[in-house]
Amino acid sequence: MILASASPARYKLLHDAGITAEKIVSGVDESVVQHTDPARTAGMLAALKAQAVAAQVTGPALVIGCDSVLAFDGEILGKPADAAEATRRWQKMRGRSGVLHTGHSVIDTATGRHALQGARTIVHFAQVSDAEIDAYVATGEPLHVAGAFTIDGRGGAFVERIEGDHGTVIGLSLPLLRKLLTSLGHDLTTLWS
Repeated sequence: MILASASPARYKLLHDAGITAEKIVSGVDESVVQHTDPARTAGMLAALKAQAVAAQVTGPALVIGCDSVLAFDGEILGKPADAAEATRRWQKMRGRSGVLHTGHSVIDTATGRHALQGARTIVHFAQVSDAEIDAYVATGEPLHVAGAFTIDGRGGAFVERIEGDHGTVIGLSLPLLRKLLTSLGHDLTTLWS
């Protein structure tokens, strides 16, 4: 199993589920995908990442590519460009809700078969103060993640609730991964270490 991602949160999610994966960063320039549909954007980026890593792999492997974007106020929000952008986003998001879309792409390099699907989770943000936003942005955490927030780190205190799979918000839905692996003829339980 190869995770086409630099995300420590995705890697930890797999590890905690008993799946040992090698990490290979895809190097895909996320700015190349400009689409108005957030689910399609996340799916296209996930597929590009999986394809880029699968092309580097010799021998049989299952390559997982994922990408997340937040749909908020008609905009698609990936990673913020800088601290000022992260601050502006949080000032708009506080007390409101957005939809996090995570695309999942799995390639079986032994057969060349590919499975692609997305998951979505509604995220309800807390009514945080300006001081809380400033402190959160100062940690640097929101600068490296889609939508400028995490649920499994410091940002978790600013998410009041979610509707959907928490793994989608972290960046990888384990139930969806199981479904995609099954569609390719693999049993997730055989990947447990």
